[in-house]
Amino acid sequence: MGEYCVSNPGNATIPLVDLGAQYRAIKADIDAAVIAVLDSGQFTLGPAVADFEASFCRTYGMRHAVACSSGTAALHMALKALDIGPGDEVITTAMTFIATASAVDLAGAKPVLVDIKPDCATLDPDQVASAISPRTRAIVPVHLYGQCADMAPILAIARKHGLSVIEDAAQAHGAMYQGQPVGTMGDISCFSFYPGKNLGAYGEGGLVATQDDAIASRLRMLRDWGQDRKYHHAVKGFNYRMDGVQGAVLGVKMRFIEAWTERRRAVARWYSEALAGLPMIALPQELRERHHVWHIYGVRVPSPLRTSIAAHLSAHGIATGLHYPVPVHMQPCFADLGYSRGTFPVAERHAESELSLPMYPEMTQAHVGRIADCLRDALRIAA
Repeated sequence: MGEYCVSNPGNATIPLVDLGAQYRAIKADIDAAVIAVLDSGQFTLGPAVADFEASFCRTYGMRHAVACSSGTAALHMALKALDIGPGDEVITTAMTFIATASAVDLAGAKPVLVDIKPDCATLDPDQVASAISPRTRAIVPVHLYGQCADMAPILAIARKHGLSVIEDAAQAHGAMYQGQPVGTMGDISCFSFYPGKNLGAYGEGGLVATQDDAIASRLRMLRDWGQDRKYHHAVKGFNYRMDGVQGAVLGVKMRFIEAWTERRRAVARWYSEALAGLPMIALPQELRERHHVWHIYGVRVPSPLRTSIAAHLSAHGIATGLHYPVPVHMQPCFADLGYSRGTFPVAERHAESELSLPMYPEMTQAHVGRIADCLRDALRIAA
C-alpha cells in the first residue's frame, strides 16, 4: 500500500483503510465525473482539474492551488519555485515519510534533520534554531498523522532568520492550528492525494498552495515543462501535471471531505474512550489549539511487544500499520548525510513503538470495540 507498512493487508475483516467502502458510498457521483472526463477527451489538466483547484481554494482558504502529479512533485515544485537548489540547506524532521527529504535532495539541496517533540511527533522548534547555518534557505515542518506542527515558534524562527517555510501537509487536509487552516501559514504548502490519504485520488496526485501571486505563476509553469504559453518555455520545468480523471475524482470527494473529517474525529474519540487505561499503551493526543484530522490513529507500545500485538490482531482479522519504522536519518539512501543511530533519540523511540490502528470514516463503534477487545487480549497474553 505504498507508504504504508501493513500487517494482514489482504484478508483483514477490519482493514487499515477501506477504500472500497468509500467508493461504494459515492459510486454514482464518481462514475459520472470520470465518464464526463472520458467523454470530453481532456485527460491532462483541463476543466476537471481547474474545478478541483477552485474548490480546494474555497474550502481551505487558499488564494492559489496548483494541482500536480504527486505529493513528491508538489514538494519538489515548491522548492524550485523558491529557487532552492545546490549549495542550499533545508531543515526538516527525521520522522516523516521519505518523500519529504527526498524532494529536498531531488532539488539539489541538502536535507538537514532535527528531532521531534514527543507529545505529537512533529518538528521540535527548540532544535530548529541550532540547525540553521549560512546555507539554510527553508524550513519544512511536517503535519504528521493529521495534526499540525507547532507553527507559531517555527514561523517566528523563520522570520528572524529570513527563511521560507514550506508546509508538508500531505497527511493533514483540513487540520487547523490556532484557528488557522493548515497550508495557509507558510510561504507554500504541499498536499498529497495518494489513495489512502484523507482526501485520496484513484491513483497519484498532489497540490501546491500559496497566497503569493508570483509564486503561483511560477508553480504553474514548473508543472508544465516551464511553459508560460504553448511551446514557449520560460523556465526549466517538469511533467508534473495532474490528469483529468484524478481531478474529477478529487472534485467529487471535496463535497464529502468535511463530513469524513468529522467522522474520523468521532472514531478517534471512540478509540480514546475504549483504550483508556490499558497498560503499556500510550494513546495519541490532540494538542491544545489544534484541530486534528486523524489521518493515522497511532498508539505507542513497548517495542518488544509491537510485533506480537500486531500478529495477534492480524490473526483475528484486524490490520495494523507502521508509520514509520525507520526514521529518515537511518535510511541507507541518506547515509551520506552523516547521521547515525542515536542522533535523534525521540524519533528513534517513536519509530520503534508506533502502531497504527484501522482508521477510516466508514468505521463503526462496533469496529472500535472489537479492536479494543483484541488489544486487551493481546496484552493479557503478553503479560
